[in-house]
Amino acid sequence: MVSPWRSWADRLTLFRAVLGAPVLLALAADQLSTAWLLLLLGAFSDWADGWMARKADGGSSWGARLDPLADKLLISAPLIWLASEQVLPLWSVWLLLARELLISGWRSASQSGAPASWIGKTKTTLQFLSLFLLIWPPSWGAGSVVLGLRQLGWSLYWPALGLALWSGLAYITPLTAGRRRR
Repeated sequence: MVSPWRSWADRLTLFRAVLGAPVLLALAADQLSTAWLLLLLGAFSDWADGWMARKADGGSSWGARLDPLADKLLISAPLIWLASEQVLPLWSVWLLLARELLISGWRSASQSGAPASWIGKTKTTLQFLSLFLLIWPPSWGAGSVVLGLRQLGWSLYWPALGLALWSGLAYITPLTAGRRRR
């Protein structure tokens, strides 16, 4: 019998996978408060599904494969919008999304879902923090406060990108090293 914790963890992962579309629609409609709250809900669901999977003594292999892809779908929405608004350089968003899709594809092909490294988890946390600050609604503070928060978000984006590339290399290096030895 499947643990109810595992079932709920999988449901939250699926929820997060589809949440990117409403976030993007809210951003496109200039509803930054709604987008911010939806992104927060998605970030909370990421934490909660991990907690529930641990409570069930491990998540399902389906959940382990879908979880990183759900994160990417959710994070991609504000990244695409920020690039379209010229807040972030398009090349950096492309580089980040290309890395995310390549590594997610590789991880999903792994039997175990290839659990995330501490670098990957730190990267995801920095990405969420950066995005929260970059889309901070102007109505949530004085102009100088909002500008300062967005500048902090900009500053956190670059280490997140660096960690993404570093962790991407960490995934790829063992693969290429194994091919050279054969």
